[in-house]
Amino acid sequence: MGRVTERRRTLRIRGAAVSTRPDTLVAEEPLEIRLNGRPLAITMRTPGDDFALAAGFLVSEGVLGAASDVRNIVYCAGANDDGTNTYNVVDVQLAPGVPVPDITLERNVYTTSSCGLCGKASLDAVRTTARFPVADTPPLRVTPDLLAGLPDQLRAAQRVFDRTGGLHAAALFSESGELLDVREDVGRHNAVDKLVGRALREDLLPLDRAVLLVSGRASFELAQKAVMAGIPVLAAVSAPSSLAVDLASETGLTLVGFLRGPDMNVYAGEHRIALEAWVPAG
Repeated sequence: MGRVTERRRTLRIRGAAVSTRPDTLVAEEPLEIRLNGRPLAITMRTPGDDFALAAGFLVSEGVLGAASDVRNIVYCAGANDDGTNTYNVVDVQLAPGVPVPDITLERNVYTTSSCGLCGKASLDAVRTTARFPVADTPPLRVTPDLLAGLPDQLRAAQRVFDRTGGLHAAALFSESGELLDVREDVGRHNAVDKLVGRALREDLLPLDRAVLLVSGRASFELAQKAVMAGIPVLAAVSAPSSLAVDLASETGLTLVGFLRGPDMNVYAGEHRIALEAWVPAG
């Protein structure tokens, strides 16, 4: 199976000092996701948690909603020159009775490590009907202080980032601020899929008592993935996109951006931010 990191020779220039030494890089390889044997999507990802990634991707596509929807997930035979398995092709077999979506040329998706679901035929095709409407979830409220403490917890858990500096991360937290799970990947959307896929395989969906934190910006596809997993709060350390804000407003998702220390912007779902009992520091 592919490694998470690889070593490459580099020429290092530090002012007047020049040296040659190996550097640790994050691995990036393609993963083809098949559904009942038919190709569905190709994503560029960091190897590891591939079954969870495939399952999480299919949650965001509206195909899966529970562990019982999956009969099996396996690596398909892949061809290296020496005949060994590449571990870059995953086939998800649906359980009997689970509807198989229409896989057409328009639906086939090529996702890069940066753009997520940019290959969709239209914006309307991405607005998949959610199985777990976040607007209908039991009340969940978080204080600004709780949110402010999440990025430091995420950063402390980014073990591969410390070695490479080249990974995005996504984490799930409880409503009390406890770190539940964290995944790293060269693509932020893959990191989220790995989280959601792991939750699906443990039959934890919907994640209606969880907060999702992403290390970069909050794009439309990340907001959509949160909604499809039933996650009521999405926070990002950087900016959201306009479409992410629109989707959050439409679905009832609480969307927080520029979460840096005690500072943050709440773009949608303000009703989940508990301000009445909050005493700002200083």
